[in-house]
Amino acid sequence: MRSASLSSNAKTALILGGGIGGVVVANELRRRLPRGDRVLVFERAEEHVFAPSLLWLAIGDRAAGAIRAPLSRLLRHGIEVVHGSVEFIDPLQRAVTANGERYQGDAIVIALGAQLAPQVIPGLEEAGHDVYTLEGALSLREALRVFRTGRIAVLTAAPLYKCPAAPYEAAMLIEYDCRRRGVRQDVSIDVFAAEPGPMGVAGPAVSASVKAALGAKNIAYHPGRQVLGADASGRRLTFTDGSTADYDLLVYVPPHRAPEVVVAAGLTDATGWIPVNRNTLETTHAGIFALGDVSTIPLSLGKPLPKAGVFAHAQAQVVARNIVRAWTKRGKAAAFDGHGACFVEVGDGRAAIGKGNFYAEPVPEVTLYPPSRPRHWAKVIFERTWLRRLFA
Repeated sequence: MRSASLSSNAKTALILGGGIGGVVVANELRRRLPRGDRVLVFERAEEHVFAPSLLWLAIGDRAAGAIRAPLSRLLRHGIEVVHGSVEFIDPLQRAVTANGERYQGDAIVIALGAQLAPQVIPGLEEAGHDVYTLEGALSLREALRVFRTGRIAVLTAAPLYKCPAAPYEAAMLIEYDCRRRGVRQDVSIDVFAAEPGPMGVAGPAVSASVKAALGAKNIAYHPGRQVLGADASGRRLTFTDGSTADYDLLVYVPPHRAPEVVVAAGLTDATGWIPVNRNTLETTHAGIFALGDVSTIPLSLGKPLPKAGVFAHAQAQVVARNIVRAWTKRGKAAAFDGHGACFVEVGDGRAAIGKGNFYAEPVPEVTLYPPSRPRHWAKVIFERTWLRRLFA
């Protein structure tokens, strides 16, 4: 077993996951904790990929190298990186096993994200392009370059998924790409959504605005269409209501589930995700936190807080500050308040932004501000500073 500390007074934080939440909490802890305390990040991938830029990559507006950074650069900040899969979590002992070695900590932050599971839908993985992965975005980019005529289907394979705006952004950015390549008149675009309406947790006004934006671009919208299977050779989707839809190019958001390691540790509930305190992100085990996509926070309207990077970012800052306060007795207690904002790219160098309080009662209070060039550039600036700030 790896020693938890270098001295009897030093502490160790074990951060599981090198995505948005993981790297933010690791940087915050390293910046605020005494140098004798250890901060370890466990991540299977060698690189951190800035997921909000994957759709730009898919339409050829970004190079893959511009939206990723080696996690080893965290070493420059004094953060230790353990590459490999987390094999076991012992929440009672605050211990983690990775690469066959057991690590003991004083706090564990679980930021493993949602596991993408396209295999849940027969044929889906072979039939199209997953825009939530770097590989899928790259393969879609190559497919779009040569696509001249036919039907593009954008599919959400399950009603709950991370980044609720993403499939609708994908459809609008693809429509924009077809126009600038001069093929739009020969291409039809359809969105088949398992959910009853776009971005439903944000409220009916936001949902109606997104539907109107699709309509203005002549993108057909088919809500409540739960996919049953995909036929790659026949290029056909089958839905649970018995209907079918043909396509020439398929873009999909796969079903999500919690990583098996957190399920095996007994940390998930009936929702399939890790329940946490909505303000502190602490689990039912003291000193064990879960944030971002792997966690679930129920809202009063009966739906969970959306899974989105903006929430993972804010939650990571809260968790880091509260760990520092518990260990050093410095600083004030922090609480996640449910506020968040999300850009919605619509093409033509314009973006809308939705922002508000998702903890508001009796329903979230969210406003979608109309598309503009300054809002698009605000996202570009955020993208440009993200990797530099965390990995420089």
